[in-house]
Amino acid sequence: MEIIFDQSLVEAHRRRALNNADPKAAFLLDIVAQELADRVSVVERQFDKAMELHGYTGATALRLLETGKVGTVERVETDPGFGTAAMPVAISPLERVPAEPETLNLLVSPLSLHLTNDTPGAFIQARRALKPDGLFLAAIPGNGTLNELREALLAAEAELTGGASPRVIPFADVRDMGALLQRAGFALPVADAETYTVRYDSLFALIRDLRAMGMTSPLAARSRTPVSRRFFLRAAEIYAERFSDPDGRIRATFSVVYLSGWAPHESQQKPLKPGSAKQRLSEALGTKERPV
Repeated sequence: MEIIFDQSLVEAHRRRALNNADPKAAFLLDIVAQELADRVSVVERQFDKAMELHGYTGATALRLLETGKVGTVERVETDPGFGTAAMPVAISPLERVPAEPETLNLLVSPLSLHLTNDTPGAFIQARRALKPDGLFLAAIPGNGTLNELREALLAAEAELTGGASPRVIPFADVRDMGALLQRAGFALPVADAETYTVRYDSLFALIRDLRAMGMTSPLAARSRTPVSRRFFLRAAEIYAERFSDPDGRIRATFSVVYLSGWAPHESQQKPLKPGSAKQRLSEALGTKERPV
């Protein structure tokens, strides 16, 4: 297994975000929490036992309970400080789903699975933890996220040093995420993406939010060379030159891939067998077939 993320650094960033909690920086988690809850609310069934995996603030767990579709939600975190007296947390590493096989009706992961080194393994664990016909929902930052920041940092470093090193983590494409659902054995897999554009006064305001979110880079292959103030000043200039609006504020893109998949069950719809169709497509469309 390739080690992309330094898990000790991931934990350090999460603890820093926890200790310096900034409610204003939780906007993305709040958006995702509401979106995941909305998706649960339209499902015509009850979920007696649910689990929220590493949701930082617990906003997703709260929104799920508010739908009236969920009985209980167990929160899982890497540090007990993420819990509250009203909603304590179970402790588990980021890469592990701490549930016995076939014990959950609903498993939800808001904005954390992108930091796992063995993401396919995490998906398999999720599927095994679900009872037959249980639902898995995840929100994962996807391709396009922080592209502006990536470009500005690379351009500044190339200009000042003649080289460049990765400073923004890689994000997966929506199709790759959908393929992982299928690979893990989920039935009826669905993957779609939503893009959110956030505006900031400067690159430095964006970086402050990323720190408050625990989203600064934990790449194992990151450069260990100290970065100068000149580098960030130049990166801020490039960012403003390329990605600012007429009022001078800069844009930052967050693309979130929403995933859903069901633990297989005999009651679920299945695709028809090849050759079982009772009508030709050309007849349904009112057209004539043409030999190729």
